[in-house]
Amino acid sequence: MAQQKEIDTSFTLDGSLNMSGRPARSSRSGGWFAGFLLLANQGLTTSAFFGVSVNLVLFLTRVLKINTADAANDVSKWTGTVYLFSLLGAFLSDSYWGRYKTCAIFQTIFVMGLAMLSWSTHTFLLKPVGCGDERVSNVGEKHTKLQVGIFYFSIYLVALGNGGYQPNIATFGSDQFDEENPKESYSKVAFFSYFYLFLNLGQLFSNTFISYLQNEGFWILGFWLSAGSALLGLIIFLAGTPWYRYFPPLGNPISRVSQVVVAASRNSMVKLQPGGEGLYERDNDGVFSRRVLHTDGFRFFDRAAAPAVNSDEEEVDNPWRLCTVTQVEEVKCVLRLVPIWLCTILYSVIFTQMASLFVVQGAAMKLSVSNFRIPPSSMSVFDVLSVAFFIFINKRLVDPVVRRLHKDRSGMTELQRMGVGLVISISAMLAAGTVEHFRLKNAISTSTIPINDLNGSSLSIFWQVPQYVLVGASEVFMYVGQLEFFNSQIPDGLKSFGSALCMMSISLGNYVSSFLVTVVMKITGEGGKPGWIPENLNYGRLENFYFLLAILATVDFFVYVLCAKQYKKIRLEERYAGTGEADGDKNITI
Repeated sequence: MAQQKEIDTSFTLDGSLNMSGRPARSSRSGGWFAGFLLLANQGLTTSAFFGVSVNLVLFLTRVLKINTADAANDVSKWTGTVYLFSLLGAFLSDSYWGRYKTCAIFQTIFVMGLAMLSWSTHTFLLKPVGCGDERVSNVGEKHTKLQVGIFYFSIYLVALGNGGYQPNIATFGSDQFDEENPKESYSKVAFFSYFYLFLNLGQLFSNTFISYLQNEGFWILGFWLSAGSALLGLIIFLAGTPWYRYFPPLGNPISRVSQVVVAASRNSMVKLQPGGEGLYERDNDGVFSRRVLHTDGFRFFDRAAAPAVNSDEEEVDNPWRLCTVTQVEEVKCVLRLVPIWLCTILYSVIFTQMASLFVVQGAAMKLSVSNFRIPPSSMSVFDVLSVAFFIFINKRLVDPVVRRLHKDRSGMTELQRMGVGLVISISAMLAAGTVEHFRLKNAISTSTIPINDLNGSSLSIFWQVPQYVLVGASEVFMYVGQLEFFNSQIPDGLKSFGSALCMMSISLGNYVSSFLVTVVMKITGEGGKPGWIPENLNYGRLENFYFLLAILATVDFFVYVLCAKQYKKIRLEERYAGTGEADGDKNITI
């Protein structure tokens, strides 16, 4: 206890620095002032991103004249590439640039991509007037390969900028709270919920006002508003520079992992002592990172930290021959996360339907209320409202109830919340399939509406509300829990990589969705049949695709439960606790 009293609490205890590279003062940096700047930046940047993505499938079908299935696949591939670039952003951040510099550079690229998209759309894609407006049929010039190429280059520049920025902004925001300080540690956990809330609130403007403009044919104005929102977000981000807390990059994680594999192979004949005794660890493995304590499992990699009997000083200083326990545990940590991470991919397949097939399904329903036409993509506003509502419910109702039932815990664990998210997502697919069943039945039985009209159904688009609400509820449990889980279970030197894992599950989810659509259409469309997802949904069976996703997600849930029960959490040293104790090597309860 005496040691704890001697700590100077006027400075942060986690080793963070100010912009001059000196230890950061608690009262002059970080905290909620810096946190709210980053939340505002996240909201504006998200609004800009969804100003493009929310109606991209309709832009491809109405302006570029791409058929529905191919457009849905293009959107899935593009969205997947956005999150694939998150790995690049995380690598550059953890290895060379640091989180602040990485965020600034990729946000600049993001603004450039949006400006190019707005310019190209204005210059040659929307020609003549009326092109892209669903109410004006057979309007639009044939575009050259160069024009289409510029369009795709600009949206993939947007993907690069947003993808590289996303995994770092969440971690950079959490850096503003000192987890060694009890009060700030609580704020650090709360930040992730607020981060996801602002992310969804950022969609609100895009999913309503911008979506409405684009659905009415005002694509250029919608894109320029997105570019302006991204620019304002970048300005706010840069304005907070003097008040941020910073952590320097800790080196190339790829080389550290490679060193463990090589050293373990070289030391394959070394005998290991039980319980990790005799393994090598430096007194101070890094000024800005905590040591990771030894855990059982993956014993082969322990050999990388097992010194030979006659090892000399030169061998100890060579990480390709002898690694620290911390370095070995980094590899083990990532390997333990892989099964959990793989189980989240199918959830992302369900999540990505909101930006593709949900929009197409909505466009095939009754859109008019009096004289007002509802943009199909604007229905995702119910997803945003659901996220805000269930974040409040989770914090104010669910967690307090769980704490009362389990007095030794502070609420649901991250793994439990992720499991709940999977279950709710299954319900969302069942709801979507049921709505499509009645939409299709209603369209066929309505003789007053031509069957070749895409909007050939008298079923109101508001019947989609339950599926959007359920997806939003599942996000609160899955994605917020996932952000907290990967951030807490990743060593200090790989924090951005932890956030990138969340982005990567969304990325692969989009690619898997595209693959499933392609396979389903090939199987169900043989012999000249329209297939489950044809150009005209009135000839298809989209509900079967939704039910297929529900079945796959159910299988995935049971696999997830098995993986979660076997998972063992990371054991970090307590740098300033004074006791030297760490959490036990126990299974996380689910």
